[in-house]
Amino acid sequence: TAPVIEAVKKNFDVPVSIDTYKSDVAEAALQAGADLVNDIWGFQYDEKMAGLVKKYDAACCLMHNKNEAVYKDFLKDMYAELQKCVDTAKAAGIEDDRIMLDPGVGFGKTYEMNLDVKMNLEIIDKLEIMQKLNYPILLGTSRKSMIGLTLDLPVTEREEGTLVTTVMAVQSHYGFVRVHDAEKNRRAIKMTEVILARE
Repeated sequence: TAPVIEAVKKNFDVPVSIDTYKSDVAEAALQAGADLVNDIWGFQYDEKMAGLVKKYDAACCLMHNKNEAVYKDFLKDMYAELQKCVDTAKAAGIEDDRIMLDPGVGFGKTYEMNLDVKMNLEIIDKLEIMQKLNYPILLGTSRKSMIGLTLDLPVTEREEGTLVTTVMAVQSHYGFVRVHDAEKNRRAIKMTEVILARE
């Protein structure tokens, strides 16, 4: 991984994100020039991760996740658990402008198929709740099972469903979306922003 990151940073003026929840992998990537650590456990898996991100003055994306999908009040609990991720980052000295959050669609919600779809659809329907944490939000729904199960479609035919969630992310003032078909989603974002600018 490190040689690839080094080559990208040498030849392209683009930020590089490393997707890992393990501090040894993150450190190798950061040493090679990675700019952002995307931790699917939001600094709750490896206690060294937050300090490591601070050490390299990197950015981080903290995703909501949990081992057991047990909730008393799903949205409130998810919000509180993301706040805990933020608290861990802040305790390590990470600056606010280095933090973004991800509600974790498809992660740590439930292993029961029908309830999984319901919970993940509830996140999409209530995207604005994450804004109360006052950090940029990333939405990653591209081609996920929530879309496939809702529309009864294989992974290769979920682009329209993805585009809908992208538009909803823009409407809820999310800063980022993680997608496979970047160009189609870019067009959808641009069109949504033009319409919203007229309001």
